[in-house]
Amino acid sequence: MAETSSAGVGQAPLSGTDRTRLRRISEEGRTDRAELHAVLAAGFVCHLGVVLDGAPMVVPTVYGATADTLYFHGSVASRSLVAAPDATVCVTVTHVDGLVLARSVFEHSVNYRCAMVYGVPRLVTDPEEKLEGLRVLTEQTAPGQWDYARRPNRKELAATSLLALDLTEASVKISEDPPEDGEGPDAALGIWAGQLPLHQHWGTPVPDPVLPAGIPVPAHIAGRTF
Repeated sequence: MAETSSAGVGQAPLSGTDRTRLRRISEEGRTDRAELHAVLAAGFVCHLGVVLDGAPMVVPTVYGATADTLYFHGSVASRSLVAAPDATVCVTVTHVDGLVLARSVFEHSVNYRCAMVYGVPRLVTDPEEKLEGLRVLTEQTAPGQWDYARRPNRKELAATSLLALDLTEASVKISEDPPEDGEGPDAALGIWAGQLPLHQHWGTPVPDPVLPAGIPVPAHIAGRTF
């Protein structure tokens, strides 16, 4: 089973490989592995880039992260692993935090947090690790749901494709700055410039139309910020 402690790989600085080296706006790069964990912990949807039948494909899927492993659903990646078991994939997680509205369109940009993880994933076949990986994925998506809902049975586990990707090779970029043209010629234009933050929140829970009366929203769902 994958190690979930914060020791070892989880504490090592982010790798500086040719794939993770930032070639543009390198000052937005982060080398502290804690920044990687923070970006991964803030979401639950990633985009998985694979080569399938000789053509690139990028698919969204849910994920869950431990200190050193990224677990994600991957039926498409599973097919690519069969065809090319040593093929590298790229998993990307991006959070848009706002717009940067400058005085000129050229200087407009987006504030964001982004992590990219490279590596050769492995198909999780051990029943114990698969169950743990699905727990990690479920709890990252909806904390508390694993202990509330029915857990997968043996047939459902066999029908589920779960992949594990080591977090050794990764890069992180974070953009959080105001417009950059405040001290240039465009500052004299008298045009408003600044940042337009973007915030996401959960709405009010909507029950299943066929849910029997009297079943309340569980505390771990009702307690989330709406």
